[in-house]
Amino acid sequence: MANTVQAKKRARQSEVRRARNAAHRTELRNQIKKVRAAVSTKDKPAAQKAFREAASVIDRLAGKGIVHKNAAARYKSGLNQKIRALA
Repeated sequence: MANTVQAKKRARQSEVRRARNAAHRTELRNQIKKVRAAVSTKDKPAAQKAFREAASVIDRLAGKGIVHKNAAARYKSGLNQKIRALA
């Protein structure tokens, strides 16, 4: 357990950040699922719209460091490949 004032504060900050990061990761996964669901129904316009929204979330989280930039690029690339395969 933290003994100093600054260690106690850091523990509080870490807990808040952990909860926030978990919420962001959940948002990311939900956006990816929306794109995959649209692809599975073979609805290309809906998939493209969902991809634009997901790409925005992915880029934002990569900028904040919640997702590594290479992982973000990999997510976007994989989703885009699935959408392009619908044609």
